[in-house]
Amino acid sequence: MNIKNFFKECWRILLVCLGALIMAFNLKSFVESGNLFPAGFTGLSLLIQEIFLRYLDISVPFSVINLALNSVPVILSFRLIGHRFTIYSCLMIFLASFFTDLLPSIKVTDDILLAAVFGGLINACSISLCLFAGATSGGTDFIAIYFSEKRGKDAWNYVFIGNAVVLVIAGYLFGWYRALYSIFFQFTSTQVLNVLYRRYQKLTLLIITDKSTEVYQLIRDLTNHDGTLFTGTGCYKKQTKTMLYSVVSYDEIRFLLPKIKEIDPDAFINVLKTKQVNGRFYQKPND
Repeated sequence: MNIKNFFKECWRILLVCLGALIMAFNLKSFVESGNLFPAGFTGLSLLIQEIFLRYLDISVPFSVINLALNSVPVILSFRLIGHRFTIYSCLMIFLASFFTDLLPSIKVTDDILLAAVFGGLINACSISLCLFAGATSGGTDFIAIYFSEKRGKDAWNYVFIGNAVVLVIAGYLFGWYRALYSIFFQFTSTQVLNVLYRRYQKLTLLIITDKSTEVYQLIRDLTNHDGTLFTGTGCYKKQTKTMLYSVVSYDEIRFLLPKIKEIDPDAFINVLKTKQVNGRFYQKPND
């Protein structure tokens, strides 16, 4: 392993550890203060934990339930998504579970709405740190990433719908007001996550340029995406123009546009948000 890869792995581990600590802090502060049920297997773990405590008078550690629930998604992720991705995700799941049992309860606010909104925001930040590190917080995140790669569009909103089922059960057993405020938590978390992490969002590039060959080669080399060339006539000067059409990922656009302008400062670039892509689209695999 060279120095560059060594520091890259250290950075990934640091982000995962920080994400796990923030998630555990959020569970022991905002989530616990508002008696909320957060998204995914974390919320399901808390629900099962409370069912055992209230109906069976048995106190089960959060880590035991969370690790057990994530065992099946971890196996599927290892086979279908990526080995290193799954290993870092396992580190995240283990640390978040361990920190949650280790940290004391922290009373932040008595306002359940504030707990729901800010808890959801912090939850999205912790998940984003993991995703930036090439990992996930486990559970439904594995499912969201798998379908995002297979279908070429974000699946977080579909996961939000699935989490609503858990909230219905929680509302029936422990009170609807907790379930309804938990929806605020999950909605905030989902929307902030869509803003912070955009790997699976697509953008369409329409580039009118006199250096289409060089621009295409740049797109091909930097993103591994293909392009289609159209020839037309500029209406103002009646000159023959070429337009290059390509679809790239949202996180690739930041470094791609400046490079295109370096090749052709006069290039006219139209960037369009793409809702869904059907067909062959290169998605950088999770390692």
